[in-house]
Amino acid sequence: MMDSISSSASTIAPRFRCFDPTTSKPPAAKHRPFSVSKDGVVESSPQVADRKIVEGDDGYVLEDVPHLSDYIPDLPIYPNPLQDNPAYSVVKQNFVNEDDTISEKVVVHKDSPRETHFRRAGARQKVYFEADDVRPCIVTCGGLCPGVNTVIREIVYGLHHMYGISSVLGIEGGYSGFYARNTICLTPKVVNDIHKRGGTILGTSREGHITSKIVDSIQDRGINQVYIIGGHGTQTEASVIYEEIRRRGLKVAVVGIPKAIDNDIPVIDKSFGFDTAVEEAQRAISAAHVESESHENGIGIVKLMGRYSGFIAMYATLASRDVDCCLIPESPFYLEGPGGLFQYMERRLKEHGHMVIVISEGAGHELMHSMDETDATGNKLFHDVGLWISQKIKDHFAKQRKMTINLKYIDPTYMICAVRSNASDNVYCSLLAQNAVHGAMAGYTGFTVGPVHGKHACIPFYRITERHHEVVITDRMWARLLSSTNQPSFMDVKEVTADDTEEKQ
Repeated sequence: MMDSISSSASTIAPRFRCFDPTTSKPPAAKHRPFSVSKDGVVESSPQVADRKIVEGDDGYVLEDVPHLSDYIPDLPIYPNPLQDNPAYSVVKQNFVNEDDTISEKVVVHKDSPRETHFRRAGARQKVYFEADDVRPCIVTCGGLCPGVNTVIREIVYGLHHMYGISSVLGIEGGYSGFYARNTICLTPKVVNDIHKRGGTILGTSREGHITSKIVDSIQDRGINQVYIIGGHGTQTEASVIYEEIRRRGLKVAVVGIPKAIDNDIPVIDKSFGFDTAVEEAQRAISAAHVESESHENGIGIVKLMGRYSGFIAMYATLASRDVDCCLIPESPFYLEGPGGLFQYMERRLKEHGHMVIVISEGAGHELMHSMDETDATGNKLFHDVGLWISQKIKDHFAKQRKMTINLKYIDPTYMICAVRSNASDNVYCSLLAQNAVHGAMAGYTGFTVGPVHGKHACIPFYRITERHHEVVITDRMWARLLSSTNQPSFMDVKEVTADDTEEKQ
C-alpha cells in the first residue's frame, strides 16, 4: 500500500530521477512532424514532440517542459543575477528548488495513486543567458483582452530590473509583424503607463502565421527569447514555432502567456482578463435588469463571450443575482415544449413581470443553421445567438397573443474586451510575466506559464492546446447556478414528456 499523498498542490518529488540541466544532459527526444503547407502556413494542429515524461516512485509522473540543453550540447551556464539584487536581499529563498513540482490534482483519496505533476515556475539558481547577449521580443495575437498591456509592461520590467536587460523588441500586428512590419523598442520608460489603458500597444491580429517566415525573422534578427501573448489558437501556433526553432537547433526560448477572456485554456486555474470580464459584465446585466423591470413583461437579454466555454456567463450570473436564466454552450437547451425555455419564460413573467437572460455566444448553435466558414485561426464562425434568440422569443409571444413583451438586447462584448484590467488581473498579469521571464532565462522553452491550484507552473504547450476548458454541468458550481436562478436544467424534451406520463399513470 502506497503512502497517502498530501492534498497540497506543491510537492517535493520523492526519490525520482529528474533531469537537472545544470548537472546532466538527457537523451534527445524524438520528434514527430507537424503539418504545414509549402509556404510554411500552418494547415492543421501540429503534431507535438514526444512528451518529456519523468517517472518516480509510487506512480509519480512529471510532465516536464523542454529545455534548450535537450538539443544544444555544452551550453554555458551562469549564476542568476538575482542573488545580488537588493530587492531580493530580504527573501529567505530566492530560487525554486529543481525538484519542486505542482500536482495537477489537488483533491485525492488515501489510496489514490500519485498523478501528473508540472515543473514549478520561478527563478532558478543558474541561468543560460547573459544580460548583454539577450535579445528578447514580445508579440500579442488574437482578440483584445483586459491585461495585455500589463503583461507587456511586466515582461519588460522583469527583464530590466531582475536580469539587467535594457530593451525588448515589440513585434507589431501579431505574427505577421515578424516579417511584414517594423518593431518597437520597449524600455521601462516606454511601457511605464501602458497598464492604465486597454488594448495592446503592439497591435494584434488573428492572421499572418507563416512558420518559416517567422522563424527566419527570429533567426535573422538574432532574437533568442520569444514571449507570445495569446489564447488557445495562438498557443497552438506558438508550439509550431518552438518545433521549427528546435528543428533548426537555435538557442531561442519560446514562452507562452495564456490570454483567453473566455477562460477556456485547460490545466491552469484561469486565464488573465477573466476576472475583469466578469466584473464588467455586471454593468450590462444591471442595465438589462433595470430595463426589464421598468416595463410590463420586460425581458432583458445579455450576450457574453464564450464560444466553447460558458465561464463568464456562469460567474457573471452568480455574481449578479439578477439573472433568471443562464444559457451556455456546455448545457444544451430547447425552446418549445414541456420544460423548454418558452414555457419557463411564460411562468416567470406571470410570477414576476420581468426577467433577465444571459447567454454565451456559443450557446444554442445546435438549434441554428450552422455556418461553414472559419476565421483566420480555424475557429468556426457563429451566427449572433443573441439576435437569433431575441427574434425567436418575439415570434413566440407574437403567436401566443396572450402576452405583450418588451424585449431589450444588450451585447457588451467589445466594450468588455477593450477595458483596462482590474486590480486582481493586474496582480495576476505581473506574476505570469515574471514567471515567464524566469523560465526563459533558466533555459526552458516550449511552455506556457500559469497557476495550477494557486501555485504557478511551467506547462508544456501540448497540454494547453489539446482541448478547451469547459464548464462541467454535473459539477457543484453549475448546480449552484441552477439553484440561484431557479431555471430548468433543460433535459431532453422526450425525457420530460416521459416523466410526465409516468407521473399521470
